[in-house]
Amino acid sequence: MLSKSQIKYIQSLGHKKFRDETGLFIAEGPKIVNELLTEIPQLVKTVYGIKEWLDESRSLLGKSEFIEINETELERISQLSTPNKVLAVLHKMNYDKIVSANNITLVLDTIQDPGNLGTIIRSADWFGVKQIVCSHNSADMYSSKVIQATMGSIARVKIIYTDLEEWLEQQKVTIFAAALEGKDIRKMNRLTEGIIVIGNESKGIHPDVMQLAVEKITIPKPGRAESLNAAVATAIILSHIV
Repeated sequence: MLSKSQIKYIQSLGHKKFRDETGLFIAEGPKIVNELLTEIPQLVKTVYGIKEWLDESRSLLGKSEFIEINETELERISQLSTPNKVLAVLHKMNYDKIVSANNITLVLDTIQDPGNLGTIIRSADWFGVKQIVCSHNSADMYSSKVIQATMGSIARVKIIYTDLEEWLEQQKVTIFAAALEGKDIRKMNRLTEGIIVIGNESKGIHPDVMQLAVEKITIPKPGRAESLNAAVATAIILSHIV
C-alpha cells in the first residue's frame, strides 16, 4: 500500500517545477510504459502497476523496481482522467547537444500545445527524424500530455531546448521554414540533411528566426481553410521531403 508521502511525491511530478527539481517524469498506460521499458530501461526508476499488468509484464520489468498497487491507488497517483493499469517514474533523458550535419532536424518555435508537441515527436519518429530542437518557451516535453501524445516515441527522438536564434546562427546546413507562402513541398527533392522550422500555432515563426531561413516552404492549399494544425502540417511536410 502506498503511503501518503509516496502519493504526494508522485502527484508532484505533474508539475514542471518538481520535474525540474527532481529530474524525474511520469509515463502512464501499458503501451507507453512497455515502450519505455524496452527502449530506455536504464532510465526507469519505479513502476507502479496493478497485479494484472505486472503478471503480464514480468519479462519487460527486468531489473526495474516495481510496486504492486490497486486501482484506487492508481487513480490517486494518475494524471489521466481514466487511469490505465500502470504508471512509471523515470529519470529525464540527458541530451547535451544536437548535430545538424548529415541529419534532418526539426526546429520548433514556440509550440505551446502539449498535444501538438507530443504528436510532432511521434510523427518525427514515424518518418525517421531523430532529433528536435525546441525554443525555451515551447511546451515541456516531460508534461503528462506530451508524454501521452508521443505514445512512446519520446524514447527514440532526441530533444533539446535552447535559444533558437543563437543555435540556428551556428549551423552550416540549409534551413527551411514552413510558411503560408513558399516553395511547394511537392516539388522538392527528398532531404538527407537540413533543418525544418515549424512555427507557433497562431503566430507562426518569429521574424528573427524566419530571417535565418534560406528557403520558405509551404503546403499547397486548394481549399479555403485559413491554416493547418502545427502537428498536422509537420507530418505532411515530413511525408513529402524526408
